This record gives sequence, C-alpha cells and structure tokens, in this order.
Amino acid sequence: MKIIVMILLFSGLAFFTGGSIGILRLPDFYSRLHPAGKLDTAGQLLTLSAIAVFVLQDFSLHNFLTATKIVLIVIIVYITSPTATHAIVDAGVRAGLKPWTKEDQS
Repeated sequence: MKIIVMILLFSGLAFFTGGSIGILRLPDFYSRLHPAGKLDTAGQLLTLSAIAVFVLQDFSLHNFLTATKIVLIVIIVYITSPTATHAIVDAGVRAGLKPWTKEDQS
C-alpha cells in the first residue's frame, strides 16, 4: 500500500512541476492559464488520492469519513477549477488583453 501512495505522490509532484514549468515558460496570459488549470488539477487529484489511500490503510469509521472528505474536496476542485479558469480568461478578454502572436516575438 505504501508503494501505491508513493507512486501517487510522485506522480502528483510531476504534474505540479510540469504546471510550474509551463507557467514560467509559456509566453502570455492565456497560454499560462492552461497548465495552471489542467496540470494543477491533475496534480491535486493524484496527491489527494495518495492521502486518501494512506488514511485508509488502517480502516475505521473515522478514517473512512476522512477519506470521504478528501474525495469531496477533489470533486469540488474538479468542478470549480475549469469554471474559475474560464472566468479568468473571460475577464482578460473583456479587459482587452490580446493573445500572444508569433509577430510579438522579439
């Protein structure tokens, strides 16, 4: 069970690292939101799944309820993250922020 937890944790860390690198490397506001929304959500899914599995190693009612709360957090993030990303992009469009083009490259 501990091996599964470690695999999930390191996979989550890989997604968080990829998202961080994507935020730093991509050229504009809109393309930076893609790794921020996608990879961070995937990273939190894997990380919180590892925590839920770790909590359930010693099965009891208390641990089951804790794992259930973790699953509910994952569901809430999966619902709100795309919505928040869309709202941020919409705010950028309404503010007149232009996307990066190849001509902008210097």
